[in-house]
Amino acid sequence: MPRIPVLTIDGPSGSGKGTISRAVAERLGWHYLDSGALYRAVGLAAAWEGVDLSDAEAVAQCAARTEIRFETQGAGEPHVIVNGKDATRQLRMETAGAAASAIAAHPPVRAALVDLQHRFRRAPGLVADGRDMGTVIFPDAPYKVFLTASAEERAKRRHKQLKEKGVSVNLDSLLHEIAARDERDAGRAVAPLRPADDAVVVDSTGTPITEVIERVLAVLPEKLRQPRQD
Repeated sequence: MPRIPVLTIDGPSGSGKGTISRAVAERLGWHYLDSGALYRAVGLAAAWEGVDLSDAEAVAQCAARTEIRFETQGAGEPHVIVNGKDATRQLRMETAGAAASAIAAHPPVRAALVDLQHRFRRAPGLVADGRDMGTVIFPDAPYKVFLTASAEERAKRRHKQLKEKGVSVNLDSLLHEIAARDERDAGRAVAPLRPADDAVVVDSTGTPITEVIERVLAVLPEKLRQPRQD
């Protein structure tokens, strides 16, 4: 397992981790792990069951029995199937993000999802997108990036993304939610949001996506950056 290369891309909500990670994984021909989607999916499943998100053991039990899979359906991000239901749209909502942040603070919930995340590490390699991929889940990963951007830019990106998907949302409310989540994620006792000591910090504020992708790929040695051969 340790010989299978892993590139971790951590960072706060709205930093572009998903877009960049998927693009990098596609360029490399590696597997892709969206750890945030796993937490959002468990939070959603718990809500469907009426589980109190502050009850760590109850949420952990819900996580253990929740079935989550990713389905690629043409171009774009994969669909997330939770207990047989396509929950992709619901998982994009800020309420799902807030639920994910809340349950991620529970050690029993995190433990329930660690093994699942480790199983994504398969040849030829893995791009792991999240908040603690480089610090907790794959601390031995040889390549690590911490992707960030200003809160204002992240709120604008999220607002544009949701509007394009037909979701009505207030920009000021989004900025407030993102700032609150940043504070909560950075201050939690379990796996707080921070760059790994050996991570390369990439600030994407005002930077085109294509340039950010190249800056992330530059973390890898040249031999791994060769275009995949189909």
